[in-house]
Amino acid sequence: MSYQKPRSQNDYKDLIWSLAPLVLICLVIAGIASQCSFSTGGPKQGQIPNFDAKAALTDDARLMPFPIRLPALPNDGDDKWTPNSGSHFTITGTGGGDVSTVGYITPQGTYMQLSQSNATADAMAKKYAPTPKATGTQQHGDHMWSVYAEQGSESAWIADFGDVRVLIKGAGNGDAFDTLATAVVRAQPLPRG
Repeated sequence: MSYQKPRSQNDYKDLIWSLAPLVLICLVIAGIASQCSFSTGGPKQGQIPNFDAKAALTDDARLMPFPIRLPALPNDGDDKWTPNSGSHFTITGTGGGDVSTVGYITPQGTYMQLSQSNATADAMAKKYAPTPKATGTQQHGDHMWSVYAEQGSESAWIADFGDVRVLIKGAGNGDAFDTLATAVVRAQPLPRG
């Protein structure tokens, strides 16, 4: 005759002893699948994906109906900006147009987005900015950048270069925005066709 306690007499110790084998099995499966790791020093910066911004923007310059610029950003040492992503798509609706985007990781490890488009500044602000109205301006070279900022959101800067609007957005600090804006202003449009 086996002894089994009535349910009313079970307590937290019984629950722990029942769950312990399940937790152990889950950890073993996750370890075998290499889906978890333990780091005593906390999270660490992962590998930044390799992305060829020059090739992507050169292709976009041939395909897009507006001029594309390749900003000359620092690419070595402690000031290195690393391109990590890119895309192109269309903003639909009033004032929409084609968009070429490249993402960069700053030397501080933050993400900055550079988008170039033949869409209107209003359409770009509606798509990317944290607020629909500009909250300030920044002058870089001959270009005035409209600043869209809202507490708790990533800021966005938009400048009109005539036949192209340029947007900078990201989690970077003021120096990151200044560096990217200055590099875009200094860059000449890439050859088309």
